Amino acid sequence: MNIDLLRALCETPGAPGREHRVRELIAKEIEGLFDEVSVDAMGSLLAKRNSRSGKKNPLKIMLLCHMDEIAFLVTHVTEKGFIHVDPVGGFDARNLFSRRVLVCTKDGDYKGVMNPGGKPIHISSAEERKKIPEPKDFLIDIGLGEETRKKVKVGDFVVMDEPLLDMGEKIVSKALDNRIACWLGIEAIRALDKSGVKHDCEIHVAFTAQEEVGLRGARTAAYAIKPDIGLGIDTTLACDTPGVPEAESVTVHGKGFGLHVKDSSFIADLDLVEEIEALAEKKKIPCQRTILARGGQDGAAAQQAAAGARAVGIVVGTRYIHTVTEMVDKTDLQAACDILVAYLGEK
Repeated sequence: MNIDLLRALCETPGAPGREHRVRELIAKEIEGLFDEVSVDAMGSLLAKRNSRSGKKNPLKIMLLCHMDEIAFLVTHVTEKGFIHVDPVGGFDARNLFSRRVLVCTKDGDYKGVMNPGGKPIHISSAEERKKIPEPKDFLIDIGLGEETRKKVKVGDFVVMDEPLLDMGEKIVSKALDNRIACWLGIEAIRALDKSGVKHDCEIHVAFTAQEEVGLRGARTAAYAIKPDIGLGIDTTLACDTPGVPEAESVTVHGKGFGLHVKDSSFIADLDLVEEIEALAEKKKIPCQRTILARGGQDGAAAQQAAAGARAVGIVVGTRYIHTVTEMVDKTDLQAACDILVAYLGEK
C-alpha cells in the first residue's frame, strides 16, 4: 500500500477553491496513466483513459474524487495581528479548540494557532465555560503581531496542520476526506494499467474542486464529460465507536468498502448496487452497503448532469470525520481499490 502517496496528498494544503497544490501533486503522479489530462474552469483536474480494446462508442465511466478539504478563508486581520476567518466546509466548533494551523499565502506559509476569543479557564466563570463558540468566533495567531497585516490578506486560506500517522491497521490524518478518493483514483488506475487488462470502457477520473461547499466542481466536470456511469469516490461515516447506537454506525471498520446506496444528495442506481455487490462477492472483496442520513457526495453531480447518468458511491468508512484525527482501516481502503480495479477491468 502506497502510504507515502497518501501522506503527501493529506499533508498538502488544499481548501475549496484553493486546490492548486493538490492538483499539481496529482498531475505529476498520474503522468503516463492517462491519454488526456486537462484543467477546467473550476480548477478540477480531468484525466481521460481511452478504451484499451479499441471498442467504438465505449461506455463512459467517471470516477469523481474531490481534492478539497474543509478549511477557512481569511476575512480580516486586526491591527494587532489576529486573523479572523470564515469556514469553507462543515466544522464542529467543539473540535477547533487549541489547534495548530497553517496559514497559506501567495508568498509563503505561516504556522499558527487557533483559539476562540474570550477568557481562559483561570479568569472565566463556570457559566462562561459552558458556552461553545461558533467557528466564526475563533481567531488565528501566527506570532508576528502587527507584521501579520503585511503578510496575510483577505482570501488567503487556512488548513489544519497535522501529520499523517500510520498506526498498525489504521491510518489517521486530517483531510482523509477526501484525499482517500484522490489516492484511489490514482492507485486503482495504476493497478489496472499494470494488470494489462484491455478494458472496453473509456475511463474518466475527475479530481474535482469545491465539493465541501456544494459539489461544485463535480457538477461542471460531469456536465462536460456526460458519463454513462458515475462512481462517487469518497469517505463516509464509521460510527462503530462507543456512544453511538449500532443502528447509526453507517459502516464498521474492517468489514470492507462501502457501497453507498443513499444520502441527502442522491439515491444510487439499484442495478449498479447489485452488480457491484455481486462482483465483490465473486472476487471475495469485503463489502458493506451504506446509507447516510445527511450529507452529500460527488456521485450526485454525475447522476444529475445534463441528461443524467447511472450512479453509485464507492466509499471508505472513516471514524472521527471532519477532524484532524480522521481514521480509516487499511483493509477497507484496499477493498475499495480492489473493487474499482475489478469493475473497470470488466467494463
